[in-house]
Amino acid sequence: MMHIVSRIVLVFTAVFCWTYSLVAQKKETPAYLFSYFKGNGEDGLHLAYSVDGLNWASLKKDNSFLKPTVAKDKLMRDPCIIRGKDGLFHMVWTVSWKDRGIGYASSKDLIHWSEQVFVPVMEKEATAKNCWAPEIFYDDAKKEYLIYWATTIPGRFPETENLGDNNHRIYYVTTKDFKTFSDTKLMYDQGFNVIDATIQKVGKQYLMILKDETLKPVQKNLRVAFSDQATGGYSKPSEPITGNYWAEGPTALKIGQDWIVYFDKYRDHKYGAVASKDLKNWRDISDSVHFPKGLRHGSVLPITQAELALLKKEEAKLDADPDWASKVGSSLGGLKKNQIWVNDFGAKSDSNFLSTNAIQKAIDACAKNGG
Repeated sequence: MMHIVSRIVLVFTAVFCWTYSLVAQKKETPAYLFSYFKGNGEDGLHLAYSVDGLNWASLKKDNSFLKPTVAKDKLMRDPCIIRGKDGLFHMVWTVSWKDRGIGYASSKDLIHWSEQVFVPVMEKEATAKNCWAPEIFYDDAKKEYLIYWATTIPGRFPETENLGDNNHRIYYVTTKDFKTFSDTKLMYDQGFNVIDATIQKVGKQYLMILKDETLKPVQKNLRVAFSDQATGGYSKPSEPITGNYWAEGPTALKIGQDWIVYFDKYRDHKYGAVASKDLKNWRDISDSVHFPKGLRHGSVLPITQAELALLKKEEAKLDADPDWASKVGSSLGGLKKNQIWVNDFGAKSDSNFLSTNAIQKAIDACAKNGG
């Protein structure tokens, strides 16, 4: 009897180990997401994915996942997405070249987004010229989100006023709920024009990758700085980590032993990358990375294979029956003149097509008035 029990235990153990191994392998399969914009950001959020961090392919045939709706210019430039501690994806972006606020929205699945909100982070600075390239970082030490960006305030730093077209410094606010925000504070000033900061936690330190925007003499390169706290105290910048070209819009991933920093070689109209194992010695790997044509400043983050599969389904919808829209309209009783149907996929993303009467009434009103 004991022999039988022992054999059962051995078989169970073997099956369990084999199953656990398969699950572990599945969990270890990498997937990375790149959020970006094209053109001037008029059509909104674009997404690309990679399984190796080098070769990137656009999702949804490079069509927009979210159209911008806030601020006067209604742009969505420099989209930055992070996975929040609350299970949501949180995104901020540049809404205009000359506005004193930024855009914000959240999502459970990167497909269906909340109402877009304009956050007036520089409203108390009447002469502030802009709010460029905002990013989000979750500060574990303080259990709050950090939103930071670059702004020029004329006359604020006169010693570098004439060394470029603008005179940016990095500012920040904090929030726990994306509804109430702290007062705006200065985050980084080391005596030069700086934009496009991005922050990563490295051990017990915080790494800031930034662009030296100095024009006289020309810099236009990427550098790194370190601090013991997320919100400030960052060191003077390192020597440039990029080569003899103009670079901006850095975003970073750690893959294996390498930190990879992707960036826009904006004068060359293409993307590049550098890599480092120690954040001190950098090698250019631009020839090894491949991105969708026209991709511009955004951010990268790891996602699950399940999340990637859902995003890929959005492309499948574009390959559907070309008569799909008319068939849906017919099944719901047909369409009246100047009327279209709006599909509501439901809160559970169950792909059930429902007529949304409230939205339809709004569309009818627009059609009636010639819209």
